[in-house]
Formats: sequence, C-alpha cells, structure tokens
Amino acid sequence: MTEKPPLQIEIIPVTPFQQNCSLVWCTASMRGALVDAGGEPEKLLQAVARHGVTLEKLLVTHGHLDHAGAVMELAEKLNLPIEGPHREDQFWIDGMPKAAQQYGFPPSRSFTPGRWLEQGDTVTLGDLTLDVYHCPGHTPGHVVFVHAESRVALVGDVLFRGSIGRTDFPRGNHEQLIKAIRERLFPLGDDITFVPGHGPLSTFGAERRSNPFVSDIALGLA
Repeated sequence: MTEKPPLQIEIIPVTPFQQNCSLVWCTASMRGALVDAGGEPEKLLQAVARHGVTLEKLLVTHGHLDHAGAVMELAEKLNLPIEGPHREDQFWIDGMPKAAQQYGFPPSRSFTPGRWLEQGDTVTLGDLTLDVYHCPGHTPGHVVFVHAESRVALVGDVLFRGSIGRTDFPRGNHEQLIKAIRERLFPLGDDITFVPGHGPLSTFGAERRSNPFVSDIALGLA
C-alpha cells in the first residue's frame, strides 16, 4: 500500500471564467484551506465535505473577482481567517462589488484579510508549511504559495502553461512579472508542478524551456 503524499489538492473550476480554486489539505491532520475561492461557494463546500477536510483558513493569491469573489461569504459562514494577498491588492478587493455587477457575477463583498502576506512569509495547513513568494506584475500584490517538500506551487495568474498573466490591468507591470517568474519562481526548480489560476497544470521546467514569454530562448538566454 503506497503512502499518501503529505499534501493533497483537488482543483475545482468556478465562475464563468473557469478559475482554478484549489482545495489543499494535509493528509496527516485532514486540515486544509481553499486557495482562491472565487465563486460558487456551495460547490466548494461540497468538495470539502466529500474529502472530509476541516477548513482552517482561506488563502488568496490576488484580489481579482474570479479569485476572491466568495471569500468573504465563506469566511463569515464558517468563521475562517483570511490570509493573503499582499496589501498592494487592497484596491482590487475593494472594487469587487462593482466588478461583480459589471461582469454579471453574483453579488460579491470586499474584505480586509486578517493577515496580509509578504515575500518570505509562510502559511500553515495542518502539519504543513507553505512558503510565500510576492510576485507582482499581474497585480501589484499577487502572491504564490509553494510546498517545497511536495514540489508543488499554487501560482494564481502569474504563470500558465504556454503563457503568463495579463499586465494591461491597473497597476499591472510586464517587466515586474517577467522578473518575478524568472528570479523568484524558476530558481525553485524545474521539477516543481504548478497549479495556475486557469487551465492545465505544467512545470517550471517546461515553461523555462518553451514558454513564449519567459523561456530561456524567448529571453535570448539559450
């Protein structure tokens, strides 16, 4: 009988934008968190119940509606603390009620997390510790969560298979995004599998080899 890895993840696409909300948990304690609860809270809670996970907190990579739209509702309903993103994304979180109206989403409420996250911070899930990397560019306060032991990263909208996050939003910055990916994420190792905010999984190594925006070849480094 093979032993379960210490970190388990179920990806639950939510909202019309098919945002990858991740239910992540510690297999030893069965305690975990929802990362980027962007919408459809009942669907998320069904997944939590199905796996028998006890939610400890809600983690947020950045303040866009499709990633944080259901956070306040779940925090109040379950009395859960909110951790993340970096405080530079408060203006995005404050704008979620208006954005929900604009995009035809269900009503959404803004929030102030109990804990803003900074580069070098850690967050806990049961017996596990995830490292926090501040990766601005898509939004100024975007953070990434990495479980080094499992070689897994939850990167939000920083990096995708074959693409990178948009930088044409307010306070987006293309150069910052490229720098964050190349200098903060890729050095963690080619073998790290990442869960993006949308679309399929990939690895840092695959993107470093072939991503048309951040690969060694694209940047003239190969």
